[in-house]
Amino acid sequence: MFMGQLNLHSSLSDKAIPPPTLQQELPLLIKLNGSYKIWHEYLKNLPRLTRYTLGVKVDNIFTDCLELALMGGYAARTEKLIILQKLSTKVDCLKFFLKVLWEIKALDNKEYTAISVPVGEIGKMIGGWLKLFKKETPPN
Repeated sequence: MFMGQLNLHSSLSDKAIPPPTLQQELPLLIKLNGSYKIWHEYLKNLPRLTRYTLGVKVDNIFTDCLELALMGGYAARTEKLIILQKLSTKVDCLKFFLKVLWEIKALDNKEYTAISVPVGEIGKMIGGWLKLFKKETPPN
C-alpha cells in the first residue's frame, strides 16, 4: 500500500450499514439502472463520431436521471415535486435523443426497441408518481 492511501475498509466497524439491495431500492431506480446497463453496452458500439457527441449526451442524461430518481426517492415531501418534474423532463429529453440516434442509424431497430421500451415504461412510472404526488399534495 502506498503511504498516502487509506484502507477505508479496515477502518469501518462491524456495525457499518451495507449498501441497499435491489429489493430495497425504488422500482423506478431499478428500471433506470437496468436501462442504463443496456445503453452502456450500445454506447461502446456507436460509430466514433456519434459516440463522442450524441452518445455522451445520452449517457449524461441517463446519469442525471439516475441521480434525480435517487434524490426524488429520498427527498423531503416539500422538495419531491420539483425533483420529479426535473426527472420527467430529463426522461423526455432521453427519449428524444434516443430517437435521433435511431433516425441517423446509429442504433438499429432492435437496439432502439430494446432501449426505448423500458425508457417509455420509466416515463409512465414517473407520470404515475407525479399524478399521485400532486393528488396527495394540497395547493399552496
